[in-house]
Amino acid sequence: MNIDNAKSQMRKGMLEYCVLLLLRRQPSYANDIIVQLKDADLIVVEGTLYPLLSRLKKDGLLTYEWRESYQGPPRKYYAMTDEGSLALREMDSTWSSLTRTVDLLKNPLATTPSL
Repeated sequence: MNIDNAKSQMRKGMLEYCVLLLLRRQPSYANDIIVQLKDADLIVVEGTLYPLLSRLKKDGLLTYEWRESYQGPPRKYYAMTDEGSLALREMDSTWSSLTRTVDLLKNPLATTPSL
C-alpha cells in the first residue's frame, strides 16, 4: 500500500468540504483560500483549487464577483450560494457521521458488543 497516495486521496476527498467551510465565513479570493488551507495544514496548490472552484460554481454552490485590487488587476472573489449553504449542511452531517464511525473503529472497546 502506498501511504502517501492514501493520505493524498483523503485530503482530496475533504477539500471541497473545507473550501465551503471557509467560504461560509466570507467571500474570498482564491489565493486567500489557499493561504487559509495551508494555515490549517491542508496542502493545496493552485492547480488543484482553481478547477475545484470552477466545478463548484458550475454546480451552483458558488458564485463570484470581480473586485478592484489595491495591487494589480481586479480579483475574483468567491462566495457561497444558498444552494452551497444547503450542500454544506449536508456535508456537515456526513462529516459528523464519518468521524463517529472512524472513532468507533479506532476504539476497540467501543465496537466490542456488550454481553
